[in-house]
Formats: sequence, C-alpha cells, structure tokens
Amino acid sequence: MENTPKIKVGIVAVSRDCFPESLSVNRRKALVEAYTNKYDAEDIYECPICIVESEIHMVQALEDLKKAGCEALCVYLGNFGPEISETLLAKHFDGPKMFCAAAEENTGVLSSSRGDAYCGMLNASYNLAIRGVKAYIPEYPVGTAEECADMIHDFLPIARAVCGLSNLKIISFGPRPTNFLACNAPIKPLYDLGVEIEENSELDLFEAFNKHADDPRIPAVVKDMEEELGAGNKKPEILRKLAQYELTLLDWIEEHKGYRKYVAIAGKCWPAFQTQFGFVPCYVNSRLTGRGIPVSCEVDIYGALSEFIGTVVSQDAVTLLDINNTVPADLYKKEIEGTAPYKLNETFMGFHCGNTTSSKLSFCEMKYQLIMARSLPEEVTQGTLEGDIQPGDITFFRLQSTADTKLRAYIAEGEVLPAATHSFGSIGIFAISEMSRFYRHVLIEKRFPHHGAVAFGHYGKALYEVFKYLGVDVDEIGYNQPADVRYPTENPFK
Repeated sequence: MENTPKIKVGIVAVSRDCFPESLSVNRRKALVEAYTNKYDAEDIYECPICIVESEIHMVQALEDLKKAGCEALCVYLGNFGPEISETLLAKHFDGPKMFCAAAEENTGVLSSSRGDAYCGMLNASYNLAIRGVKAYIPEYPVGTAEECADMIHDFLPIARAVCGLSNLKIISFGPRPTNFLACNAPIKPLYDLGVEIEENSELDLFEAFNKHADDPRIPAVVKDMEEELGAGNKKPEILRKLAQYELTLLDWIEEHKGYRKYVAIAGKCWPAFQTQFGFVPCYVNSRLTGRGIPVSCEVDIYGALSEFIGTVVSQDAVTLLDINNTVPADLYKKEIEGTAPYKLNETFMGFHCGNTTSSKLSFCEMKYQLIMARSLPEEVTQGTLEGDIQPGDITFFRLQSTADTKLRAYIAEGEVLPAATHSFGSIGIFAISEMSRFYRHVLIEKRFPHHGAVAFGHYGKALYEVFKYLGVDVDEIGYNQPADVRYPTENPFK
C-alpha cells in the first residue's frame, strides 16, 4: 500500500546489575531467532551495543536505535530489569514503544539462573506511570521467546498507526454540506493526536481542477480506468473529467503535504460539486483509497482519520459507509435465514454512493448516482462505482471527537454476507452479533454519526490497542457486548 509507514522495531534487552547479564543476552538472541524463524526479519533490529543496565547504557542504546532507523521500540526484560534506566529509555525514544518479558525456560534455571522478569514487569509498569510514558503492554506480557515474538508482531500494526498519525496531514475541501451536522466535530483533538489539518474551500479545488484541463497525463489515467472497469465502464464519456480530477487531487497532495509523510482527504461531493464539476467524485475517491490514500465523503474529517488508521493497521484498502438501512424481512428469509447464525436485527446494509475500491466489490459498474439524479440532470451525476461488497470478515469502527473535544471510539467485528443486496451504490449486507443492542447502546447512546470505517478482516484486537495508546478512555471504546453482558444504559427489566 502507498501512503503507509514501514516499521522497524528495535529490540533492546535490559538487565538488573545484580542478575547475570548473560540471561538477557541469551534470551534476546533466542527472541530474535524465534521472530526471524516465523516472521519477516526486516521487521526488527537487534540492538547489539549493550544490555541496558545503567543510564549511560540507555543513551548508547538510543543512539544506536536512531542510527539503525528504528521507528518503534521493544524493551525486553531478560531478567528483573533496571526500572529507572529501562523506563528512561522508553521516555526518550521518539516513537511508539512496548514492553515484554522473558518467562523462565525450565526447572534447571531456578536454582541459580532465575530471571524474575515476571516481577520486574510490575516495577516497569509502575515507573512508566510515574514518568507519564505511554507504552503498549500486551495482555499477558511474559512469555517464551516464541510467545514474545508473537507479541512484537502484534505490536507492528499498533506502531504503524501511532507513527502514521504523528506524520499525517488531513486535507479537507469544504465546508460540509448544508443539513449535515452529523459529521461535524471539533478539530482540536487532531492536534492532540499529532495530526495536521489543512482546510480548503471547494472553490480552491475547482480552480486547481480547471488548471488541469489539458494535463498531458490524462489519457494514461483514462486508459488505466478503462482497464480497471472493463465491462463495467457504463459511462465512458465521463472518464476524461474523472482522470482530470484524480490528477488534481494527487498534485494537490504533493504540493500541500509539506513536511508530513502521509495524507488523507476529506472531500466535498454535494450539493454544488456535481453542477460545477459536471460529475460526482465517488469513483476517483475509490481509486485513491484503494491505493492507500483514504478519501472520505461529505467532508467527514474523522471518517478520513478512521480510514487512515484502518489502512495502516490492516495494510489493505478500507472503505467508509453509511450504517444505512435495515434488511427487509422477505430478503432475510429468502437469502440469509438458515445459512448464517444471525437474527434479522443483527443484519443491516452498509452503503455509500460509490466510494469502495473495485478490488473489494464482487462486481462493479461505473454509472450515475441515483439519489442525486432525482433532483439534478443525470449527466452531472455520473461517476459512482456501484456493486455489492465482497463477502467476508470485516471490522466496523470509528474514532470520533465529542462536542467537548474528548475522543470516543467503537469497534465491532462481523462479516459481509454472501447475499445479493438488490440495491444500488457500493453496498453490502453486514452482520454483527447483537447488532441491535450495539446500535442502540453504543451508536445512538454515544452519539456517533452514521459514517463508519470498514476494514476488510478482523482487526478489533489491534484497533482496541491503538485507541488505548492514543489516549481514548477504555470506557469510551464501545463494542458489541455479548448477549449475557448488559450495557450500562440497557434496561434490565426488558
């Protein structure tokens, strides 16, 4: 994927000076071997300079990590560990960090070579809190070399998200459409996360678009669009304008991202867009999102933020959909009941006009936008990518600011069912366990807007840790509770 960080985790082993240093040395070597046997060796860097026992060692390790180009840090307690030096290392490392610790290998080590890292992890976490240092600590952070290797691998998507956000600029073209307050939220939390934002008028975008009218690159983009669409190219006459718009956005990104490495776009698409540009931007949005540059609809800034997080966590394309409409009972009975373990009220349709990348659709056609064509000439509503979303696992999620600038999020794992939608737009029949209760006691109760980001796969574990690392209060991370767990706002007498 373009526009996403590649992370190298520097592994630094630490040792309490009253424990044998060889414990940490040998356990670090075993951890690195276990990781490279199972995962990509380029993900990690073994810091060989020293075993950190003192503040001087800590400085040496920091210099070595910087020289090696490490974007993330794993502090590995091979034994009890030096609680001051190891947490200073985390404090002064500029990037996401994690802590894990070595379990005792066998009975033979207990008499003379016991490490006590199980104990040391407690002191490490206490000292991190004293210093106000954020660090990822796995659910159970003490394990064998193989288990700790898995922990580091689980840390990678978290580290990608944290690094990505600290280097992200969101470019918006607005203002938001009239009668569309739902996606309006304060931008201050973006700065708290380290995200930059550039807000522009759609008139600025229109000017840039017109300057690209004779761009010599247009024919090549048109050809690429034709190859992608194939028989689904139902509006070939609009491809040149769409190519012109795509080049406008890509050039805008290069000219405006400044010192930031990564970009997401919150785009305008109605009401004046169609009449002035002469098309709708959905297909172009889908193409950019498909290559790793999320483009949200309707100037949804936190939707773009959520899409970017999903992209770097999953290393795959995402989409942004309305939690849109119920599944009719007759469709459920005919195509779903008995084939999947979901009740009718656990299903719904996720929809948007045509912004889902073609690789995530079972079939696709580029045509006109039906809703807009009800009140506008059809010829100015061309440019949507329509088709049913591919069946498979998904994660519906969103990170959002409240009106008083607090961060709130939700995550729900589910699936897209292999059932025809019989509808229009980029759309799928989604199923999430206990969706009706989640809808009422998270989405409605916590005042989330109707847009949700969709990652194609189950990424709830990583997203939950990302939101925690970013500082979202765990009480503000909603998820679909099992049937036997009551929501705080759920009526116990129902």
